[in-house]
Amino acid sequence: MLNLVLGANPFGGNSSFLIILVLMMVMMYFMVMRPQKKQQQKHQEMVNQMKKGDQVVTIGGLHGVIDSVNNDTKIVVLDCDGVYLKFNLSAIRTVEPTAKATETVVEETVDETKEETK
Repeated sequence: MLNLVLGANPFGGNSSFLIILVLMMVMMYFMVMRPQKKQQQKHQEMVNQMKKGDQVVTIGGLHGVIDSVNNDTKIVVLDCDGVYLKFNLSAIRTVEPTAKATETVVEETVDETKEETK
């Protein structure tokens, strides 16, 4: 009864320990879980934007060009120098868009600047 009157914890613990534990959990969320979730969302967006002709690198280090993408079965077919290989979408590490797409963007901006100068 004396412990309750003096404000001590009846379970024998210290309330500062609970505060430290909560602060550690919050720090772990902001330093580990949140960045990992953002990285997963970025990778998922990259995988969703894949199209035929893009160059990719798999998690095993295989370089190839996308021949087809099936989002229903989550399978991508890669052309590796005439050899066609099937991979899960989750096996794709990086995607590099085709050079044709970047060249057309550059050409369009050059044409627009020519028109503005005339």
